[in-house]
Amino acid sequence: MSVSSIVILAIIAGAIYLLISVFNRLVSLRNRYQNAFSQIEVQLKRRYDLIPNLVETAKAYLKHERETLEAVISARNAAVAGLKAAASQPGDAARMAQLASAESALGGALGRLNVTLEAYPDLKATQNLQQVSEELSSTENKVAFARQAYNDAVMEYNTYRQSFPANFLARTYGHIRDASLLEFEDSKEIQAAPKVAF
Repeated sequence: MSVSSIVILAIIAGAIYLLISVFNRLVSLRNRYQNAFSQIEVQLKRRYDLIPNLVETAKAYLKHERETLEAVISARNAAVAGLKAAASQPGDAARMAQLASAESALGGALGRLNVTLEAYPDLKATQNLQQVSEELSSTENKVAFARQAYNDAVMEYNTYRQSFPANFLARTYGHIRDASLLEFEDSKEIQAAPKVAF
């Protein structure tokens, strides 16, 4: 075998190795951000499951505030639908925007409920409401951490996908567009721990 044949074989082997390693890295990073979104999904589902408990606990005291309670449930249902849409394609910009919008609406509805509950000191003192509010606050913190992990994984995927030589090979491997971050409309409020004090 001549030296030129060995060099050509080495170049071919190197090119094949490069193609395989870029493909594997893209798949690994995509799986990482999809898994990170799954963690958000788990925490948001827990949060959505706690909201009806909060509404039921408050219902007896807030007979005259039916509109506020219905707004919370309606916003919760919209957020559940937004989460389902986002879970079907994590990273899709339109679905992430839909989820972020639904989450913002839910946060607003919960904020209005919190203001309403302030007028009922007997309700604030109940053990049941205190327990639900503590679980809700804890879940909100977990959502924030899971969202940060997701956004970090998306950033790593997008950076690699946009880097050389992956940017030339990504389309060939089906990685057509960047994944989208999950950013809530009022991110300053979301980044701060929620105040769900009853």
